[in-house]
Amino acid sequence: MKPLAFLLHLALLVGLPCVGLAAPPPRDVTFLSASDPHYREPDHRMGCHNDLNRASVEEMNRITELAWPGKPGSDKIGKPRGVVMLGDLIDDGDRAEQGRKISAEQYKIFVADFGLDGSDGLLKYPVFEGWGNHDGPPIGKEKNGFSSQAQIKQRNLLRREKKLIANISENGLHYSWDWDDVHFAQLNIYPADKQREGVHYSPVWHDPQGALSFLKDDLARNVGSSGRPVVLMGHCGFDTDWWVAADWVEFYQAIKPYNVVLYLYGHSGTGVSAWAPAGNEKKLTCINDGQATTGFFVINISGDRLRAAYRLKSGVKFSKAPDGRQAHTWDGRWDWEWLLDKKIAATPQASR
Repeated sequence: MKPLAFLLHLALLVGLPCVGLAAPPPRDVTFLSASDPHYREPDHRMGCHNDLNRASVEEMNRITELAWPGKPGSDKIGKPRGVVMLGDLIDDGDRAEQGRKISAEQYKIFVADFGLDGSDGLLKYPVFEGWGNHDGPPIGKEKNGFSSQAQIKQRNLLRREKKLIANISENGLHYSWDWDDVHFAQLNIYPADKQREGVHYSPVWHDPQGALSFLKDDLARNVGSSGRPVVLMGHCGFDTDWWVAADWVEFYQAIKPYNVVLYLYGHSGTGVSAWAPAGNEKKLTCINDGQATTGFFVINISGDRLRAAYRLKSGVKFSKAPDGRQAHTWDGRWDWEWLLDKKIAATPQASR
């Protein structure tokens, strides 16, 4: 039993008033989730949508001016603790042309928009990014002198130094932290240890590098039997063909003892769903948060309530020029979509 819970229990047993025992602060965590900005250099051979990503960042910065969608008179959205960014930060993870390090140029644009801690980029909040299948190979396997994963590893050390995160994997890539009593873990491309045999994709670019082992150890050490809410995130969801069904079952069995209230992922679209392997009644609430070019999710965990809504750019039209370059138009309108409001298992705050 944790010290505070023990003292409260003892006081009740002996009939003493709980003088000087302050109750833990109430749980109220607001954060934003996005993925797949696919930053490109401005003269990319296929065009780019960097301005749409930047518009999403600017709307993130304004989000506290808005109320939650739904009934008239809804409460205002609280200040986000941070933004989780779920991979495919750049479009070309290991590319150079005539000595020009294209990947480094793309990554520099990502950093200019999202920064690190809310003070060094356009974004006003800290960002907690992971890598996806477009972001390039593991450190030491790159061919053109730039590694997104090396950048993430360095940024994780800075995050820990700034007390933004608490736990980092031995390889420096996967990490976790707490907001109030809610536990978060960034698991990068997908939560497995290595690519399963028989999967016909690059075992180098799609190497999850021990994410599942990190998760198992992290939950055992930092959540245990507390019942605290847990939010997990990766680039891939239960609809990909390199993180496969057998992997999904291993992941599900690893998290089943815990109060996992949300699994966030990108890569494949936008939406809200529930998933469990066949024969399991306890379903995992999932949010597929789409591309930062089109919008982002606003998420709040307060008491025993989880709510989320997708802040969507309305009227974006994508097209292709005769030279093959991608283009788009947008009239600046925003709307809400994919509303979620559900009850989650409550945790006695004194048991933290």
